[in-house]
Amino acid sequence: MFCAGVATFAQLYAPQAVLPAISAGLSVPPAQAALLVSAATGGLAMSVLWWSWLADRWGRVRTMLLAIIVATLAGAAFTFVASFPVMVALRFVEGAGLGGVAGVAVAYITEETHAASMAAATGLYISGTSLGGLSGRLLSGPLTDLTGSWRVGVGSVIALSAVAGVLFAVLVPPPRRFTPRRTSLVQVSRLALAHLRNPGMRTVFVQAFCLMGAFVTIYNYLGFRLERPPFALSPTVTSLLFLSYLAGTWSSSRATRSAVRFGRRTVLLGAGTLMLTGLALTWVVDVAVIIVGLVVLTAGFFAGHAIASALAGIMAEEGRAQATALYNFFYYAGSSVLGWVGGYLFSAGGWTAVSMFCAIVVAVAMLVAWSGLRPSVARTP
Repeated sequence: MFCAGVATFAQLYAPQAVLPAISAGLSVPPAQAALLVSAATGGLAMSVLWWSWLADRWGRVRTMLLAIIVATLAGAAFTFVASFPVMVALRFVEGAGLGGVAGVAVAYITEETHAASMAAATGLYISGTSLGGLSGRLLSGPLTDLTGSWRVGVGSVIALSAVAGVLFAVLVPPPRRFTPRRTSLVQVSRLALAHLRNPGMRTVFVQAFCLMGAFVTIYNYLGFRLERPPFALSPTVTSLLFLSYLAGTWSSSRATRSAVRFGRRTVLLGAGTLMLTGLALTWVVDVAVIIVGLVVLTAGFFAGHAIASALAGIMAEEGRAQATALYNFFYYAGSSVLGWVGGYLFSAGGWTAVSMFCAIVVAVAMLVAWSGLRPSVARTP
């Protein structure tokens, strides 16, 4: 499952680290370049419910293998085509394929792993997603800088994902406890609508949309800012900013422990406050201060995501698979929509416009959390 996580998330965000190079190479504005990230996350968001339905009928392992094959083929084709609309379409297909792993992996672990080993197995998968997302960004930036071609940088990440996919196919244990479920799309839709009618679930979905949307927007366009005067940093240096993700490894585990003591609403509000503090630090025209701000913002985001994603499963009295799929839908929809809108704001008002937009989005999430969740440590808000 570690390999599945790497295969999925290495290629999902590989272009993000080289968006300025893509923008320059294809002669497109930042908002258009960012569509290559938004299309993939949009495809993932729109596919997770369908993949969860297919996995119930066809099997978890076969579904994940099909998803990795589809995504890797689309990702490889993306690095060779010249037409920008075709590139966007291929990234959408790639993201839709990756939804088959993101939407099914935890269900497979839950079914096939002994209760005593479940936390460790889930942690191994999450580690793969984290390392995959980080390695994809760190690999594409320096290789683009070294070769002068973003296609080589992104293509190398696709190759890494293909190797991880092959290792997953070879190493994954055959399913032993899977029982096909003839769940109809009507039943899936009914459960999804029930979650959308639940005010508490809607509060959680707002957190997913807003926090992820603001977070991805910052990372989409900070590279454009830092590769221009007065900073004029290289793609290699800007790609190293993604090492800030390591702060999320610490903050996500810390947040879950803090929620037991202080309550989930309090921790969510604290996470939003950290994000706003980090955003404010990025306004300073000093690379060191900006890096500190990015670390603080990243820690805040992953803390909020850890709490909100847990709430999605806890609050669902039935249809937990659909609740998780809906959380993923809003999570990646926020990345897709807000990450794209931020490009137009960057072109119109620079970093000030982007950071103010993200601050408003985070503030909305905090207001909704404050009004929609009870201030308790109980398992239900």
